[in-house]
Amino acid sequence: MNCNPADTAVVFIDPQNDVLSPTGKNWGAVGASVTENQTVENMVKIFKAAKAAKFSVFISPHYFYPTDRAWTFNGPLEADEFATGTFARTGALNLSGFEKSGADWLDEFKPFIEDGETIVVSPHKVFGPQTNDLTLQLRKRNVQKVVLGGMLANMCVESHLRDLIEQGFEVSVVADATAGPRHPTWGDGYKAALINYAFLAHAVVRTQDVVDSMTRR
Repeated sequence: MNCNPADTAVVFIDPQNDVLSPTGKNWGAVGASVTENQTVENMVKIFKAAKAAKFSVFISPHYFYPTDRAWTFNGPLEADEFATGTFARTGALNLSGFEKSGADWLDEFKPFIEDGETIVVSPHKVFGPQTNDLTLQLRKRNVQKVVLGGMLANMCVESHLRDLIEQGFEVSVVADATAGPRHPTWGDGYKAALINYAFLAHAVVRTQDVVDSMTRR
């Protein structure tokens, strides 16, 4: 990796309780993968290194508002999210009940995300950044290279990877700063994602690779 804060940024997808906390609505599906990868701990390491070395950090969150329940068709994961209330908020302009909810950030991440410098983009609504302003925010800051992590490995992270590549960014995925669901019929989403990362990403790296690259400048 060759990280330079002038053209490289960290992008974390869905660093939220519902997919990363033992109290989250999806812990039963993702908890084993999150624990094995030490996903939360590794994301914290990258947050710390990025902030210390003055790299920009972007958050692409997933929120659903009550009006989104009027959608008339959904895929299986979308349907499950609505059924469980995953990433649910009371409204686009209403933070009532947000703190400590499934849509809120993990407490471990709040000092980094709420420091007044991290860019929280508008929410994506399905899996990829086509429905939010991530690409605009990256381009407005002359970002050319993205260090990508967060949740879920085979859904939102892979969808962000694919779109960012199509948009002309150089993307490194941090394999141990993500995790995926395990489903008795559909299989292991994390393993599926790793295969596609190998085919698609410009690099598949580990947290220590990122930290070393940021700190040796």
